[in-house]
Amino acid sequence: MSYSSSLTDPEWEILEPLLLEILPQKKRTRPTNWTKRAIIDGILYQLKNGCNWEDLPKEFPPYSTVYWHYKQWRAAGAIEALMRALHEQVREQAKKQPKWTRLIIIDSQAVKNTCNASVESKGYCFYKSTNGIKRHLAVDTLGFPFFTHCTPANISDDGGLIEMLTLNIDYFKSKPMNIPKITILLDHGYHAASLIEALEKVYPQVMRKIRFERSTKPSKQQKAEQGKSGFVPAVARWVIERTAL
Repeated sequence: MSYSSSLTDPEWEILEPLLLEILPQKKRTRPTNWTKRAIIDGILYQLKNGCNWEDLPKEFPPYSTVYWHYKQWRAAGAIEALMRALHEQVREQAKKQPKWTRLIIIDSQAVKNTCNASVESKGYCFYKSTNGIKRHLAVDTLGFPFFTHCTPANISDDGGLIEMLTLNIDYFKSKPMNIPKITILLDHGYHAASLIEALEKVYPQVMRKIRFERSTKPSKQQKAEQGKSGFVPAVARWVIERTAL
């Protein structure tokens, strides 16, 4: 049975050669009874529907097999490498540089955590009146994630962004000096001076490769001239709002 989360044949044709290149090679043991495509379909079903691993439908491999592969691939960094390879392919198709972007858009979102989540994994965000986690997201102009990071909701936007960029500082270290700086577009909840001070402690040359810019909001006068009122999405900012929905 095929589910809406299952890979189509054209999708598998793109994914299969990447898997051979990226996935860690298993030691020579008894061949598995399940194909990699079936295992990935099981992983995608669980991720899309949010069910317990034990509740995977019987059409998939045993949940223990699916989860074991997911855990091994995640620990080896294979899932991130696979997403990065697919992202670069899409950027190239859109006639953009595969690896280096000119603009990264940043935002965060506080969301409620599950009732059985540990106390250490969540916090209370007074600004959003939310007890849970905060998702920090960096996307390119196509809306595809460059970096993601989760913190307790009580971590400030600045603190979460510093953590996210620090975890991915190798991306900026490897960026050639002879290409334009990457503009990191922030909303008004971030403070560029604090970000610069913290990031330069991690990588002193970082501001030679990036620059922070605060996104603009249309004024009441500009809205009136356009015959609009209330919330009017800014073009660049709406890219990340759309991704986070």
